[in-house]
Amino acid sequence: MHVTATEALIVAIVGAALGLAGLGFAVWASIRVKRVRDSQRSLLGGGRRDLVDFAVSLQGRVDDLNSAVDEVAAGLARVDRRVDGTVTNTAIVRYDAYEDTGGHQSASLALLDSARTGVVVTAIQGRDYARIYMKELDRGRAAVALSPEEQEAVERAMGR
Repeated sequence: MHVTATEALIVAIVGAALGLAGLGFAVWASIRVKRVRDSQRSLLGGGRRDLVDFAVSLQGRVDDLNSAVDEVAAGLARVDRRVDGTVTNTAIVRYDAYEDTGGHQSASLALLDSARTGVVVTAIQGRDYARIYMKELDRGRAAVALSPEEQEAVERAMGR
Protein backbone atom coordinates (compact mmCIF):
# COMPACT_ATOMS: atom_id res chain seq x y z
CA MET A 1 0.00 0.00 0.00
CA HIS A 2 1.35 3.33 -1.08
CA VAL A 3 0.69 6.52 0.94
CA THR A 4 0.75 9.80 -0.86
CA ALA A 5 2.23 12.98 0.54
CA THR A 6 -1.23 14.51 0.95
CA GLU A 7 -2.49 11.51 2.91
CA ALA A 8 0.64 11.59 5.09
CA LEU A 9 0.10 15.32 5.74
CA ILE A 10 -3.54 14.72 6.74
CA VAL A 11 -2.54 11.88 9.10
CA ALA A 12 0.17 14.10 10.61
CA ILE A 13 -2.25 17.00 11.11
CA VAL A 14 -4.88 14.70 12.69
CA GLY A 15 -2.18 13.18 14.94
CA ALA A 16 -0.94 16.62 15.98
CA ALA A 17 -4.51 17.76 16.68
CA LEU A 18 -5.16 14.66 18.80
CA GLY A 19 -1.86 15.20 20.62
CA LEU A 20 -2.79 18.84 21.37
CA ALA A 21 -6.25 17.76 22.53
CA GLY A 22 -4.66 15.14 24.82
CA LEU A 23 -2.20 17.73 26.15
CA GLY A 24 -5.08 20.16 26.77
CA PHE A 25 -7.05 17.45 28.57
CA ALA A 26 -3.99 16.59 30.71
CA VAL A 27 -3.56 20.28 31.69
CA TRP A 28 -7.30 20.57 32.48
CA ALA A 29 -7.21 17.36 34.59
CA SER A 30 -4.11 18.59 36.42
CA ILE A 31 -5.84 21.88 37.30
CA ARG A 32 -8.95 20.01 38.54
CA VAL A 33 -6.85 17.66 40.69
CA LYS A 34 -4.98 20.65 42.16
CA ARG A 35 -8.30 22.31 43.05
CA VAL A 36 -9.58 19.13 44.69
CA ARG A 37 -6.35 18.80 46.70
CA ASP A 38 -6.54 22.45 47.77
CA SER A 39 -10.16 21.95 48.88
CA GLN A 40 -9.21 18.80 50.75
CA ARG A 41 -6.29 20.59 52.40
CA SER A 42 -8.51 23.44 53.56
CA LEU A 43 -11.14 20.96 54.79
CA LEU A 44 -8.58 19.01 56.80
CA GLY A 45 -6.84 22.09 58.13
CA GLY A 46 -3.65 21.61 56.18
CA GLY A 47 -2.87 18.25 57.76
CA ARG A 48 -1.61 15.15 55.96
CA ARG A 49 -4.56 12.97 56.94
CA ASP A 50 -7.04 11.69 54.44
CA LEU A 51 -10.81 12.16 54.51
CA VAL A 52 -11.44 8.83 56.25
CA ASP A 53 -9.23 9.82 59.20
CA PHE A 54 -10.96 13.18 59.31
CA ALA A 55 -14.41 11.53 59.30
CA VAL A 56 -13.37 9.17 62.10
CA SER A 57 -12.09 12.04 64.26
CA LEU A 58 -15.24 14.04 63.51
CA GLN A 59 -17.40 11.08 64.58
CA GLY A 60 -15.41 10.90 67.83
CA ARG A 61 -16.11 14.57 68.51
CA VAL A 62 -19.81 14.06 67.76
CA ASP A 63 -19.88 11.11 70.19
CA ASP A 64 -18.21 13.28 72.86
CA LEU A 65 -20.78 16.00 72.24
CA ASN A 66 -23.65 13.51 72.56
CA SER A 67 -22.18 12.27 75.82
CA ALA A 68 -21.94 15.82 77.14
CA VAL A 69 -25.54 16.52 76.15
CA ASP A 70 -26.65 13.37 77.98
CA GLU A 71 -24.80 14.52 81.12
CA VAL A 72 -26.42 17.95 80.93
CA ALA A 73 -29.86 16.37 80.46
CA ALA A 74 -29.33 14.12 83.49
CA GLY A 75 -28.21 17.11 85.56
CA LEU A 76 -31.24 19.09 84.45
CA ALA A 77 -33.52 16.22 85.47
CA ARG A 78 -31.93 16.24 88.94
CA VAL A 79 -32.45 19.99 89.19
CA ASP A 80 -36.08 19.62 88.12
CA ARG A 81 -36.67 17.06 90.87
CA ARG A 82 -35.06 19.36 93.45
CA VAL A 83 -37.06 22.37 92.29
CA ASP A 84 -40.31 20.42 92.50
CA GLY A 85 -39.54 19.75 96.17
CA THR A 86 -38.84 23.36 97.10
CA VAL A 87 -41.24 26.00 98.34
CA THR A 88 -42.29 27.66 95.12
CA ASN A 89 -45.92 28.55 95.80
CA THR A 90 -46.71 31.12 98.47
CA ALA A 91 -49.68 33.28 99.35
CA ILE A 92 -50.87 35.32 102.28
CA VAL A 93 -54.46 36.14 103.24
CA ARG A 94 -55.03 38.96 105.72
CA TYR A 95 -58.33 39.28 107.59
CA ASP A 96 -60.04 40.35 110.79
CA ALA A 97 -60.42 37.29 113.01
CA TYR A 98 -62.65 39.10 115.52
CA GLU A 99 -65.29 41.75 115.05
CA ASP A 100 -63.80 44.12 117.63
CA THR A 101 -60.43 44.35 115.84
CA GLY A 102 -59.70 46.20 112.64
CA GLY A 103 -56.95 46.61 110.10
CA HIS A 104 -56.76 42.99 109.02
CA GLN A 105 -54.25 42.10 111.73
CA SER A 106 -54.69 38.31 111.42
CA ALA A 107 -53.12 36.39 108.53
CA SER A 108 -52.73 32.94 107.02
CA LEU A 109 -49.58 32.15 105.06
CA ALA A 110 -49.32 29.12 102.75
CA LEU A 111 -45.83 27.80 101.86
CA LEU A 112 -46.16 24.91 99.39
CA ASP A 113 -44.19 22.97 96.82
CA SER A 114 -45.49 21.98 93.37
CA ALA A 115 -47.27 18.92 94.84
CA ARG A 116 -49.26 21.03 97.37
CA THR A 117 -47.08 19.76 100.21
CA GLY A 118 -45.95 22.24 102.82
CA VAL A 119 -47.31 24.24 105.72
CA VAL A 120 -49.96 26.86 106.46
CA VAL A 121 -49.03 29.31 109.23
CA THR A 122 -51.87 31.31 110.77
CA ALA A 123 -51.45 34.19 113.19
CA ILE A 124 -54.64 35.22 114.99
CA GLN A 125 -54.40 38.68 116.51
CA GLY A 126 -56.78 39.72 119.29
CA ARG A 127 -56.83 42.93 121.36
CA ASP A 128 -54.58 41.58 124.10
CA TYR A 129 -53.09 38.37 122.66
CA ALA A 130 -51.73 36.71 119.57
CA ARG A 131 -51.85 33.03 118.68
CA ILE A 132 -49.92 31.18 115.99
CA TYR A 133 -51.12 27.93 114.42
CA MET A 134 -49.26 25.69 111.98
CA LYS A 135 -50.91 23.05 109.85
CA GLU A 136 -49.04 20.65 107.60
CA LEU A 137 -50.30 19.71 104.16
CA ASP A 138 -49.33 16.55 102.33
CA ARG A 139 -50.40 16.65 98.68
CA GLY A 140 -53.14 19.13 99.53
CA ARG A 141 -54.52 17.19 102.50
CA ALA A 142 -54.28 18.53 106.05
CA ALA A 143 -54.48 16.34 109.17
CA VAL A 144 -56.45 19.15 110.84
CA ALA A 145 -59.28 20.93 109.01
CA LEU A 146 -58.31 24.21 107.39
CA SER A 147 -60.22 27.40 108.12
CA PRO A 148 -61.77 29.20 105.14
CA GLU A 149 -58.92 31.76 105.20
CA GLU A 150 -56.29 29.02 105.31
CA GLN A 151 -58.00 27.20 102.43
CA GLU A 152 -58.05 30.49 100.49
CA ALA A 153 -54.29 30.93 101.10
CA VAL A 154 -53.64 27.40 99.79
CA GLU A 155 -55.78 28.02 96.69
CA ARG A 156 -54.07 31.35 96.00
CA ALA A 157 -50.65 29.79 96.43
CA MET A 158 -51.48 27.09 93.89
CA GLY A 159 -52.93 29.67 91.51
CA ARG A 160 -56.47 28.27 91.46
